[in-house]
Amino acid sequence: MTALPAVRVVVVVVAFNRRDLLLESLAALAGQTRRPDEVLVIDNASTDGTAEAVRSAHPEVTLVVLDRNTGGAGGFTAGLAEAVGPLGADLVWLMDDDTVPTETALAELLTARAHAPASTRILASTVHWTDGREHPMNMPRARPFAARRSLERAREFDCYPVRSASFVSVMIDARAVAEHGLPVAGYFLWNDDFEYTARILRGSTGYLSRRSIVVHKTKVFGSTNIDPGPRFRLEVRNKLWLLRLSPALSPFERVLYAGATARSWISTFVHSADRATLRHGLREGLREGLTTRPATNAQVLAGFGRVSESVQAAEAGPAWASS
Repeated sequence: MTALPAVRVVVVVVAFNRRDLLLESLAALAGQTRRPDEVLVIDNASTDGTAEAVRSAHPEVTLVVLDRNTGGAGGFTAGLAEAVGPLGADLVWLMDDDTVPTETALAELLTARAHAPASTRILASTVHWTDGREHPMNMPRARPFAARRSLERAREFDCYPVRSASFVSVMIDARAVAEHGLPVAGYFLWNDDFEYTARILRGSTGYLSRRSIVVHKTKVFGSTNIDPGPRFRLEVRNKLWLLRLSPALSPFERVLYAGATARSWISTFVHSADRATLRHGLREGLREGLTTRPATNAQVLAGFGRVSESVQAAEAGPAWASS
């Protein structure tokens, strides 16, 4: 078997009040056939004893405890900056705290990378639910209009090209951070992973590996039209921020994505048992999304010492993300 290139892989797990699932995820990372070089946990001000449990059960893990909850977007932004900065990662494997990788998940991502074109910046895992079904909430969007040669080449290493991916389990090449900056921490929750990976993949290559499998232990199995309740405000606001301000999509893609978003929102309303809450979220999300813009990463992640310094060092400072 051909040896894989030597690379430094840092895993970033963002945690918030899911202590037991996080411990299960960390145990699975420790059991990888190709172990990561370092595991970094960003604890988003959990109140369930997460930090203490990690220190006790996994002293080998690098733990950063934030004193306020910055959401998934803030946590992944901070973690990615730490990984490519002080921790010296070549590749950063991002995942949620309720993601449990199978034992060959990392090895298969690296195998796919060894076969992929040099322009590859993102590799995503196949996401299953607890019963083994593919999880529709986290399946990356296939790249439309991909060239036949690209599709054929991807099939040779059991992958397919994607246009975006989910932070549930995605490997980011450190070169992408130098080229495109960091995620938008101001999103707080939702659409931050779509915006960031689509931004990177607008001009580079990414794949989903069918052989790299993780289990996403969400409470329910479902798609993106599951009723989000009050958080619908964030869904609306962030989608509008993306469509107005992000360079992630071409003009043609913006039109297509706006239409797909409208259909998704209609489906959410149709299936909701509490449409009054959704209507309130829609009004507030429209107001914020159309009249404001996200705070800069430096603003969102201010006051965190070395983490704040890492963010400032890694941040490319795209003008569209400035307030």
